[in-house]
Amino acid sequence: MKITDHLKNANSTLFSFEILPPLKGQSLKELLEGIAPLMEFKPPFVDVTYHREEFIYKKHPNGLLEKVSTKKRPGTVGICAAIMNRFHVDAVPHLLCGGFTKEETENALIDLNFIGVDNVLALRGDAPKTEGRFIAEPEGHSFASELVEQIVRMNNGRYLHEETENSYHTDFCIGVAGYPEKHFEAPSMKFDLKYLKEKVDKGAEYIVTQMFFDNQKYFEFVDKVRQAGITVPIIPGIKPIATMGQITNLPRTFFLDLPDELTDELEKCKTNADVKAVGIEWSIKQCRELIDANVPSLHFYTMSKADTTYKIAKEVF
Repeated sequence: MKITDHLKNANSTLFSFEILPPLKGQSLKELLEGIAPLMEFKPPFVDVTYHREEFIYKKHPNGLLEKVSTKKRPGTVGICAAIMNRFHVDAVPHLLCGGFTKEETENALIDLNFIGVDNVLALRGDAPKTEGRFIAEPEGHSFASELVEQIVRMNNGRYLHEETENSYHTDFCIGVAGYPEKHFEAPSMKFDLKYLKEKVDKGAEYIVTQMFFDNQKYFEFVDKVRQAGITVPIIPGIKPIATMGQITNLPRTFFLDLPDELTDELEKCKTNADVKAVGIEWSIKQCRELIDANVPSLHFYTMSKADTTYKIAKEVF
């Protein structure tokens, strides 16, 4: 079922979450068993991230370095199939511009369609850690809006090299990302909203936000999005702080602010357990306020660790 249909048919705020594929060489069994407790809250869909290649440098006996491409977290398509088969919920794979050609994207969409996936989240993706800025593949997309266009063309039966009357029409529901504190590359929120509207105008049907810790940022973002003429559902993304390192890493990595009230409590923490307890209580408070505001769904960034999300969901659903 399409995400938009899940949202339309819901009588209250839904519960959903995102997971990472396991590292190469690790088993899927542990991941599936780990998220099984979250099924208690009846998620209609689960997002599965997609990961581009990374580069490592292999040193040879002669001292020369060889740049080698590797993908640390493969398996998104297979994980989607496993989730749908085991839990009977919709899987939402992420699709990236970065690291993929249009041909590879088309083939991935064909595979996803064959296994019964109805939804995709279209993202530009980040630059590799070894590069300072995002650079599209020679035969790839530079922007998420272009990726949305390709998916829409397939929904209309138009493939890269064949446009016949008998071409199969896919029927993917397309989601895109939104940034309550704006994308870090955007010079202003107005500029960022312009490109968000472009993604929606080209066919995106819902928005999932980047994590935020101040609900007012989300509410202001929704108001600005609506003023820009965007009417699709906007799902808030929730990420509980769980470790001492995240107190500084999350703002630096995702270019977001922590509210003073939260940082005051985190400053008192001496251990990761203390931080985790504060993070859970803060997220419960966030979620209750968002539910009172009738948000479509609470979408948790679990990093494939379900225990914290379970404790929060237990209190609010």
